[in-house]
Amino acid sequence: MQAADTLHSAAGHAQKRAAFREMKEGTAEDWAIIGSEYRAFAKGLPDRVLDHLKLLDGDFGGFPVCRLEHSLQTATRAHRDGRDEQYVVMALLHDIGDTLGSYNHPEVAASIIKPFVSEEVHWICQNHGAFQGYYYFHFLGMDREAREAFRDHSHYDACKHFCEKYDQAAFDPAYDSEPLEFFEPMVRRVMAKPLSSLYAKAMEDEAAA
Repeated sequence: MQAADTLHSAAGHAQKRAAFREMKEGTAEDWAIIGSEYRAFAKGLPDRVLDHLKLLDGDFGGFPVCRLEHSLQTATRAHRDGRDEQYVVMALLHDIGDTLGSYNHPEVAASIIKPFVSEEVHWICQNHGAFQGYYYFHFLGMDREAREAFRDHSHYDACKHFCEKYDQAAFDPAYDSEPLEFFEPMVRRVMAKPLSSLYAKAMEDEAAA
């Protein structure tokens, strides 16, 4: 077997693939191929995130505004309040997990943004569900004080503020939200380079080459 196979993609150009059947058989040549593909794929993350966010368009779920409008409104309110781009992008994406994480959507969004934002911004995103519950859990037979489990955490007040000022307030059909295109450059800038990731070194190596 050759060190690397070659196939033709749907676009018609030759595309190399690693030749191993198990990772422990991999060679430096194999991983050079995979690394090159990974770096190219990783650069497309902002496009994939924005495309997935668009799936929320028209999905009302009984709310006064659709989920995309809620996301845009949350981000717009944060932006107009002077929040930095990490925070605004978190506000934009905080509910992106609604489509695939119906029972844990905050964790889905938090996982997506984690490599690109501060620990505080990540924590707000990851835990906003419990804090948002203060405004409606009691109507569903749940504990509206669920956020009190985090009372002693250093980011408690920051998450409480996010929900009070931006998230729970972002269901106004008459609010003049910025369009998604307004936020696209922010998403691209924030996601241009991971601040922390097991795989960040691979991107650094490419930039230095």
